[in-house]
Parts: sequence; structure tokens; C-alpha cells
Amino acid sequence: MKIAHLFENAFKDNAPSITVVHESEFVKVLNFNFKAGQGLPLHSHNIEGELVLTILEGQGEFLSTDGKVPAKPGDTLICPIATRHGVGAVTDLRVLVTIAPPI
Repeated sequence: MKIAHLFENAFKDNAPSITVVHESEFVKVLNFNFKAGQGLPLHSHNIEGELVLTILEGQGEFLSTDGKVPAKPGDTLICPIATRHGVGAVTDLRVLVTIAPPI
């Protein structure tokens, strides 16, 4: 068993803060912390698998080729990892990212 304390992870002024919460042969879990205005631009990964982005704290936007969708705590985006995706922070934003299988 492993316990992670995600709200102890710091924010950085000059770049997103990325913490590996867990990694195994089956799944990778990351905590991204974005200061307001930071984010990950639209991108994709040319592999099979799924991606889950869950907003833990703050206000943000899920990004897709269709545009932006407002995102608040508890909102979750689920898509194939090969689908273009991104996230932007409107306020300071904590995001839990799960990738299966891991990349």
C-alpha cells in the first residue's frame, strides 16, 4: 500500500510542478500543479491507452480540438491517449493524471 499527500506538492512560478505519484507496469499517476495562466497545450501520444485528467483544486479548462471546456474540482476528462488533449489553469490548479498503460 502507498499513500500520497497531493496537497503537499508545491506550485512553481516559472513552470508546472510535476510529481510522479505512482508508476508500475500497469499505470502511471502524476500530479500536475499549474499556477494561473500555465497549462499543457494541445498534444497527443502516438500509442494505445487511456488518459484520465481529474481536477482536484482550482478552476481550469480542458482543451480539445473542439475548443475549451470549463473544469472545476471533481470534473474528469477521459479519452484515448492518442486523442489531442490539454489543460489550462484559470486559477492555481491541481490536476491528477492517470495513464494506462504507462508511457
